[in-house]
Amino acid sequence: MHEVNFLTTHVGSVPHTSDEKLTLQLVDTLDIPAWPQLPKRDFKESMYVQYSANLPAIKIDEINEKIYFDTTVDMAAALEKFYQPILEDDVDAFRLNPDYARGYYHFLESLRKKPGIWVKGQVTGPISFGLTVTDQGLRASLYDDQLCDVIVKNAAMHARWQARQFKALRPNVIIFTDEPYLASFGSAFINLSREQVTNMLDEVFSAIHSEGGLAGVHCCANTDWGLLLTTQVDVLNLDAYGYLENLSLYPAELRSFLDRGGLVCWGIVPNGEEIRKVTANELAKRLRIGLKMIADKAKGRGVQIKMDDFIQRSLISPACGMGSTSVEICDEVFNKLVLTGEILKKG
Repeated sequence: MHEVNFLTTHVGSVPHTSDEKLTLQLVDTLDIPAWPQLPKRDFKESMYVQYSANLPAIKIDEINEKIYFDTTVDMAAALEKFYQPILEDDVDAFRLNPDYARGYYHFLESLRKKPGIWVKGQVTGPISFGLTVTDQGLRASLYDDQLCDVIVKNAAMHARWQARQFKALRPNVIIFTDEPYLASFGSAFINLSREQVTNMLDEVFSAIHSEGGLAGVHCCANTDWGLLLTTQVDVLNLDAYGYLENLSLYPAELRSFLDRGGLVCWGIVPNGEEIRKVTANELAKRLRIGLKMIADKAKGRGVQIKMDDFIQRSLISPACGMGSTSVEICDEVFNKLVLTGEILKKG
């Protein structure tokens, strides 16, 4: 069971177009550095394109910045080509294409220069990918049974490949599954059952576990946290600056999650203009107050969660990715993230 005591990490995307200095900065300053995604450098580095190179019948229109499945092609042949390396357990076939993830490869170089304990990677979750990327007729690909299985297995294999690469460099590896679309779960926008969501996520989480990594999930808005807490996930990452109190609605699930060794990554540092209005001391205080509130509400419902449980099982991060903000704001977010971590670690 890991005791992490407010170690710092980040979600993934940044606004930079060059990453050589940034990767060294991340490795030097964050307790759990993560590789930077650079969507402003190239459309291919956007979260819905970055992991798509292996997908059957996928079309990438760089001029109009669109990605979609063309199911009018010979799907039998395309599917056979996709599944062959999976049947052969050829994890390396799902390596990230350097043209789609330049930050990843510079990050590996930076990791090799400085030994450490922790490292984090990330993949786009199957639910968010499948509900965002459509076929040529604008139907969400997740509602196509063939494509749904492909999308889940593609995420699982990419996660395995990252975990395997990182394990060769650092002993403790976390791979996040980024699922922003889960904020719409339970609404008319998502026609999926709890069982379907759980099964898809658990397939990816199980793949990460098979490589000795910890499986995380990130959702940057409110969702059904009770559902996520009952999956095989090891690290729950939420926007704690905006939605921390919502986690208090699930005390029993949170208690069970902590008991089985689960970690919570609190996105307590705002990732936009708001960062200019708060200090690190204020952010640390805000998180402590929020954690006490969760503990108090849990006690009121007959569930015992102590502050020590949170201290030992908590990471901190920005509230979400920073790909759409400015470099100046991003730098301030990272600076205050580090300072907030230092304050929280002191108790």
